[in-house]
Amino acid sequence: MTASFTGVLRIAALVLLTVVLEIAVVTQITIFGANVDLLVLVTLSVGLLGGPIAGAVVGFSIGLVADMALVQTLGVTSLLLTGVGYLGGRYRELRDATHKLVPVLGGFVAALCFSACFAVIQFLLGVDSTVSWLVARDALVGAILTALFAPPVFAVVRWVLRPDLIEEMRPRRRPITNLRLSP
Repeated sequence: MTASFTGVLRIAALVLLTVVLEIAVVTQITIFGANVDLLVLVTLSVGLLGGPIAGAVVGFSIGLVADMALVQTLGVTSLLLTGVGYLGGRYRELRDATHKLVPVLGGFVAALCFSACFAVIQFLLGVDSTVSWLVARDALVGAILTALFAPPVFAVVRWVLRPDLIEEMRPRRRPITNLRLSP
């Protein structure tokens, strides 16, 4: 991913819009007691498209803005989303991320791990909350919903970042060599 001034402005607008949509709209829509985690999806999408550095920076930014907007313990969401963005970018570097199911499976795993790690960190910090099996059920349902919404979110993030992407996520074709012309 290239770093241009307009690219930085697009990413900043993406970060702010993501947090506003998550807080104002997405959290108000619950299905089976859970909702889609838009913060995780956008962070994972940027990591898969732009690499580990871009994913980590966007994850940290989204997490910091979300923590400040929700007046939560500052840095918990930033820490976890930085990891999500970095690992999404590392997956892009190490494996073929062109398959259509990568955002879906990645969104499911990232949302489930994010929820579990968030609960553990809140517990370790001594935040008082209720503990029951319903929390695990809500995390699983939320991860499934997040996976279902991964393709459209991934497409929107790709559309926003397209001018700054170095290479599109297309399968690499080997050049044809050793052509033999038969008489």
